[in-house]
Amino acid sequence: MNIPADTVKQLRERTGAGMMECKKALVETQGDLDAAAELMRKSGLAKADKKAARVAAEGAIVVHRLGKSAAMVEVNCETDFVARSEEFQAFAGDVAKAALEHPAPSVDALVQLDVNGSTLEERRRALIAKIGENIAVRRFVRVSAPGALGDYLHGARIGSLVALEGGNEALARDLAMHVAAINPAYIDASAVPGDVLDKEREILTEQTKGEKKPPEIIAKMVEGRLRKYLAEITLLGQPFVKDPEITVEKLLKKSAARVVEFVRYEVGSGIEKKQDDFVGEVMAQVKKQH
Repeated sequence: MNIPADTVKQLRERTGAGMMECKKALVETQGDLDAAAELMRKSGLAKADKKAARVAAEGAIVVHRLGKSAAMVEVNCETDFVARSEEFQAFAGDVAKAALEHPAPSVDALVQLDVNGSTLEERRRALIAKIGENIAVRRFVRVSAPGALGDYLHGARIGSLVALEGGNEALARDLAMHVAAINPAYIDASAVPGDVLDKEREILTEQTKGEKKPPEIIAKMVEGRLRKYLAEITLLGQPFVKDPEITVEKLLKKSAARVVEFVRYEVGSGIEKKQDDFVGEVMAQVKKQH
């Protein structure tokens, strides 16, 4: 039976279970979402049913490294208190270790890996039952460097990896620290997508309207401002965080090194946190009573 991906996604969000478990339950129940959720509750696969719907936007970034290769993971929970606990940190550390040692193609495949006699998914669900918070393995990345590899963690909230061709460990770590602090979007101007450039050029052109200058001067102004924008969003164009007198590009040239790849993770980035509107809730209650 063909189960739509959206139905599997809905059951996953509702139960907190893995993709394969959800798909199996939906096949057994002929695609009935409610029946599948009930089946999973009965089999003990959905103990975290209610907790799975709660926003987990806290957590930790963890890096596990071996030589010139490293894995970085983001594991989320609901509160900073749990994020700092030994049990949560140990679980996140094991996820990072597994991500490096076993090349899983996705988070779903990663959490099905067996670590010390139980899968990471089984451990995640046991931790949810014990701690009482929603816990999720959100994302992971593996990076290997042909030359030096740099990793940097700012507490447990921001992590970065930088792979170099040439260079040395000290330079790679300094650049990882720069990436963590400044958060560039791309390596250099050639990596910036054409649609991003077109949109920025359009905005900059709009900003020049009303300036009484010849069209060729306006065009030069736009291109000059575009170059400045590119310097701000690209790693190579930015002033080096430890010495703003030089750019990252010049720093790399001095060491005859090249950035092959960089990745930056920040806990909760892009996750919408629920904003409590206490006043709004009170007003809604008052209106109901009248």
